[in-house]
Parts: sequence; structure tokens; C-alpha cells
Amino acid sequence: MRLAAIDIGSNAARLLISDVKLDSFGNPVFNKLNLIRVPLRLGFDVFEKGIISKEKRLMVLQTMKAFAHLMKAYDVQHLKACATSAMRDAGNSNDIIKKIKLETDIEIKVITGDEEANYIYENHIAENLDKLHAYLYIDVGGGSTEITFFSEGNLKYKESFNIGTIRLLKNQVSENNWNELKDHIKQNTKSNLPIIAIGSGGNINKIFSLSKKKEGKPLSLDLLKDYYKELSAVSIEDRIKLYKLREDRADVIVPALQIYINIMRWAEITEIYVPKIGLADGLIQSLYEEVK
Repeated sequence: MRLAAIDIGSNAARLLISDVKLDSFGNPVFNKLNLIRVPLRLGFDVFEKGIISKEKRLMVLQTMKAFAHLMKAYDVQHLKACATSAMRDAGNSNDIIKKIKLETDIEIKVITGDEEANYIYENHIAENLDKLHAYLYIDVGGGSTEITFFSEGNLKYKESFNIGTIRLLKNQVSENNWNELKDHIKQNTKSNLPIIAIGSGGNINKIFSLSKKKEGKPLSLDLLKDYYKELSAVSIEDRIKLYKLREDRADVIVPALQIYINIMRWAEITEIYVPKIGLADGLIQSLYEEVK
């Protein structure tokens, strides 16, 4: 079965195409056929002006047309398409969604922060890890950060906060926003078990690849602090040159580190695992459950 997920985020849009087959025990195996990322950067419009500009509207439409062609080429049978923080906040998102549906037949649902946290949790990473730890999922995007806390085999807490990398770059995150996040973390991530973080999002994946750590090994909080100091000390141009970062990664990676570091400090976590998962993966899992 060929499935696809589209995730329209505040920094980029992603199309994930997966082939799902059953193993000898009847369990689904998800084989990633392609992942395409287009840096639309909708948040730069929305978090400053409240709407998506004409230029960006055209970019979104062209991207969706390209995604539609790719899905036909891959013979995709089912699709789930969602938009997150930037589309949630944009005053003209309904018009854009209608136009996309009309011209591409792609139906996009704008999901709440709570739904976003649910879909990320659909990856069930913590359920496959040992029961001797509690796990805090941290998903940092351009417009919001989703927190999911998992302890003693159960989901204990989940919440979405309007703190994201682009919001930070646009000075749209107040002291109150930070304090609210801090209070929530301190109140809702208590456990008798030691807590480990699970990070998702393009920025933490990039830090993991820069660190040259082996797959499955965690990053330490101290290492994240070192990267934060190192990257903050140089210009965006130098980040691109020295660390081989794309331009649309070089500016957001520092505020992303700031978010991960703060959350880990407040939850008293010293290590973060970085499995290659994201919202699109959770959407595929959810879609499979719907159509199987």
C-alpha cells in the first residue's frame, strides 16, 4: 500500500511517500520511498503581518502541484495533508486551502497544536524503549513546540506552545511565553524514573549529524550548549560556510537550540535521543490506521 503525508510547517513543507507491507507476523513495515522538503518559510510572513503574502501563496500552490505530480508518479493510494502553526495563525489560510483543493485536489487540514502533538506521538518511539526511564518528546518547529511526556508505559501529558524558531527570530516570544512553558514543564514532567528526552525536528537532526554521533546514541545537554555558543558566535553567512548549512537552516538552528536547552534544563534532563521521526511520519502511521 502506497501512502503519502504532507506537512506544511512554518519553515518548510514536506511530502513523505511510504510503502507499507505486512511482515510474517502481520505487523506493518513502513518503507520510506521519498521525502521532499521545500523551504516555503511561511512563518516569516505570518508571525509579522498575520497573513501569507501573494508571493508565498504562489509558492505554496506550485509546491502542492509538484507534490500532486510526484504522488501520481509513485501511484500513491491514500494521502493525509496537514498544516500547522503558520497556517493556524494566517488570516487568509482558508482562501489558500480552497485554491489548493480546486487546482490540485489536495485537501489540507489545519490542525491544532494538540493534534500536532498527537500525531508526533503516533510514532510510538517511547513504547519501544526500556521501562526504566520516563521520556519527554520535544518537537521544535518554526511556529510552535510540542511537548509529550511518557512515563511508566503511559502518556502522562501533552501540550503545544507558541514558541518556535521563526517566532523567536521575529521577536514574537515574550517573557510570559517562556515562563508558561517553564511552569508547565516543572509541573507536568515529574517522575520517579530518570527522564530522557526524544527530539524531533529538522534542527535537532542537523545538530545530530554535525555531532558525528553513531545512530542510536544520545546527545548530551552540554554538547547542545557548546553548539549553541559556537553557532551564536558567528554570522549566518559563516554558519553556511563553516557548517555546510542551508540558508533556511542557518538562521533557525540557534533559536531551536535555545528551546531544546531550556526545556531540558527545566525538566532536569541531561541526554536527548534523536530518532529520524517527525510530524509526517506520525501522519503516515495515523493514515495507515484509518485505511488498513
